[in-house]
Amino acid sequence: MHKEELSLVKPKEALKHPTWKMGDKITIDSATLMNKAFEVIETKWLFDSDFDSIEVLIHPQSVIHSMVEFIDGSIKAQLGNPDMRHPISYALSYPKRLKNEFLDWFDPVKYKELTFNSYNLGDYPCFDLAMEYAKKGGSYNSVLTGADESAINAFIEGKIKFTEIHELIKNSLENHVPIENPNLDEIIRSLNYGKNSVLENL
Repeated sequence: MHKEELSLVKPKEALKHPTWKMGDKITIDSATLMNKAFEVIETKWLFDSDFDSIEVLIHPQSVIHSMVEFIDGSIKAQLGNPDMRHPISYALSYPKRLKNEFLDWFDPVKYKELTFNSYNLGDYPCFDLAMEYAKKGGSYNSVLTGADESAINAFIEGKIKFTEIHELIKNSLENHVPIENPNLDEIIRSLNYGKNSVLENL
């Protein structure tokens, strides 16, 4: 879809995710692929990985949620229904696994094929922007989080166009004076800066 077409996308359209059932904020993050950027950042810090060792693929069926390749070339994948209640249930019960009769069990026969596409630079400006500044580190991640939240709220409320989500976040990041090793107070201030800088530019 061209930028001109994307600029006409309405909140109601962007909130129609083809596979996942998520809240409004995460659904729009999925449409811009910002959610994938946050997952890459989380992976980098949670697993002490380099950004260059993390590969992003487009998986339309949303069944395989992650894959880990080992030094011998073998791969382990985490599969499941595209339903956020599964990971939330596990997070709430960790390290135990509790049976939840309200959740559907995964049926592999239901999915006739699982497909993957490579990610191409430029396809999703929000993802590219997030990766650019995440690699710079410091307080940029906090600004990114705050700016993304405010920009998405503005889009859902009909105050900006879909394509302006990226533009507002970019403006916040470009005008931020970074802190290399922020403490907790500085992280929170950077988060609020991201939120407020977007609101000031509406």
